[in-house]
Amino acid sequence: MAKRSILRNLRSKTNCSKPSFFIAALFLMGLMGCSPQKPGAKLKSSDVPVNLASLVETSSNRLNQLEVARMNLLCAEGLSGAGQLDISNSLAVIDQMAMRVRSETERHAYRFHINPAEFENSEGFFRMMMLMVVLAEDFQVHYAPNKKASAANASISDGFFANSSDVFLHGLTGSKRQGTCSSLPVLYVAVGRRLGYPLKLVTTKGHLFVRWEDAQERFNFEAAGNGANRFSDDYYRHWPLEVSEKEIRADGHLKSLTPSEELAVFLSIRGMCEAEAGRYSEAVESFDRAAKLAPGGRTYSKMRDEMKSKDTTPTRHPSSETNFNGLNLPE
Repeated sequence: MAKRSILRNLRSKTNCSKPSFFIAALFLMGLMGCSPQKPGAKLKSSDVPVNLASLVETSSNRLNQLEVARMNLLCAEGLSGAGQLDISNSLAVIDQMAMRVRSETERHAYRFHINPAEFENSEGFFRMMMLMVVLAEDFQVHYAPNKKASAANASISDGFFANSSDVFLHGLTGSKRQGTCSSLPVLYVAVGRRLGYPLKLVTTKGHLFVRWEDAQERFNFEAAGNGANRFSDDYYRHWPLEVSEKEIRADGHLKSLTPSEELAVFLSIRGMCEAEAGRYSEAVESFDRAAKLAPGGRTYSKMRDEMKSKDTTPTRHPSSETNFNGLNLPE
């Protein structure tokens, strides 16, 4: 397995030979395997949503052209922990991250050529490893230490969703630079897409992860913990929680999400934050919107109904049995 120690060795400045111009040029021209794709068309500035209200009214066609980072940040609007939300600044930080990842990946391109087996003979995996380690070492991006134990089994009443900065991108672009499996994969995708990488978000029970998917190769990338690796879909049938085939079909797990489905995930995380704060009527609305965006998943409608029940009985305390993490609901 390629762990962070390997990544540090990869970026070592002391025991490395310098790349030849020819090798670096081959890599950058995409002649060594899967080359990054060009980013898709972007919305006109006048069509870009500037708040949550305008975001949820955006058509699916326009969502296809909207960057995932903006969608995610807008869904944190008005939540606890988002009082100082500055979307322009967060997007600028992500731009800086992408520029740094690009330059470091180009600088170390020859390492992949010298020993491709170290990266499972996959240029895409090498690029994702570089992305992860640059964010970790140069920008101090990390998993919130107090959230690791509770991530997979997060519930409404345990405080996991009490602070939106732990589950949305602004926590990773702010001074603390920390997040969880609800936000770290989104950051990797946001940075990678700026570089033209063919990245998708994917859900399994209790978890969100990244998939590299293009005509050359397809693999799942996991870096929301210690180190990084790539795994098959079967791995996520058992980790972090067991998920049945029935649940996979009913909840839409293990499939690459469309932009509309990505927004549904972000709205569901918002709904969990609202529920944590006792804002049940707002949570109902968030889950209802998520259900309409992703009608193939039963989770959002179930959570909407759960929130309706809580809203109509205000004396009832949040159930510790509600297990969701913004992504799933066990049967």
